[in-house]
Amino acid sequence: MAIARKIDGFISQSSFIRKMFEEGMRLKQRFGAENVFDFSLGNPNLEPPEEFGERLRELAASPLPGKHMYMPNAGYPETRAAVAAAVSESQGVAVAADRIVMTCGAGGALNVIFKTLLDPGDEVIIPAPFFVEYRFYVDNAGGSSRIVPTRKDFSLDPDALRGAINERTKAVLLNSPNNPTGKVYDRASIAALSAILAEQGRVIYLISDEPYTEIVYDRIEVPSVMKAYAHSIVATSYSKSLSLPGERIGYIAVNPQIHAPDVLMDGLTLCNRILGFVNAPALMQRVIAGLGGVKVEVEVYRKKRDILCDGLASVGYRVVKPDGAFYLFLPTPIPDDVRFADALRQKRILTVPGSGFDGPGHIRIAYCVADATILGAIQGFGEVLREFT
Repeated sequence: MAIARKIDGFISQSSFIRKMFEEGMRLKQRFGAENVFDFSLGNPNLEPPEEFGERLRELAASPLPGKHMYMPNAGYPETRAAVAAAVSESQGVAVAADRIVMTCGAGGALNVIFKTLLDPGDEVIIPAPFFVEYRFYVDNAGGSSRIVPTRKDFSLDPDALRGAINERTKAVLLNSPNNPTGKVYDRASIAALSAILAEQGRVIYLISDEPYTEIVYDRIEVPSVMKAYAHSIVATSYSKSLSLPGERIGYIAVNPQIHAPDVLMDGLTLCNRILGFVNAPALMQRVIAGLGGVKVEVEVYRKKRDILCDGLASVGYRVVKPDGAFYLFLPTPIPDDVRFADALRQKRILTVPGSGFDGPGHIRIAYCVADATILGAIQGFGEVLREFT
């Protein structure tokens, strides 16, 4: 075999999103992009805020010496200070600059965290449905994923989480607002989980993947994991809040009350280097340091959510509007979500089967697309629903 058996198996496990992306490219070439309704990728369609472009142009034209050189592996001190101030405000906990590590996006942040924390065989508990690459990130560090179901409404199930903890449990990984469901785990759920972890008599880390925390609707609050639990670590990026997924800029924020914080920070900084990230992109670090409080217009995504949900309801679907992010995890009228997604594909509507997220019986619809794409797909959604009901 040309490649490792493990990677060969991973390719098949991650094939749903890849398959739909490739199918979308083929269909667009054949029928024209305007005649293909592609909801497969969570790729923000909003341009970055104007302030980003202004700051980028200013820095690019600046004669600042060494602006493209290596910097400390944890990031520029001024960037870490700016991020620490923002984290302190959002989390309600005073976080110093020396508790921040700048990373290559949230994916880079999670890989650095797992590399730092996990010994071979350590387990990470992950509530399902979940972002498909989490399993791979944990495996990269030699760990194992223990998948725990959520409740019917995708809220956390404290009893299931407690039952999943064993002597090998090293961490719990949360994603709220969630990809693929858009669910925000409420304050009571976070408090219940924190109490369960605290009663174990040893340190179990709570890792919170938070790239969607700025994209929430209807005045819903995203609770602070740092206020709830001492041994918490936040991983996030500016991919969604500033529409910068291609720039790969994010960070790790460590709770100041965490166990052995100095050793942990040394480990995170070392792993940022030895995993090959070395450090986060220099120019992007300087850009985001000057963009405190700036974010995309969330109201645009809320309108897209409502257009999609109201449209689907009008043709017969059972729809519960998501709390945040830009995904709808829609129940399918038949148990076989792969078959249903394929039927939609025949109408040139591209969604991702929920089985790919450990949430069978659903499809994920990424509505970070043009309004015309949403409106143009509603009739086809209705036609396919009627085929199965």
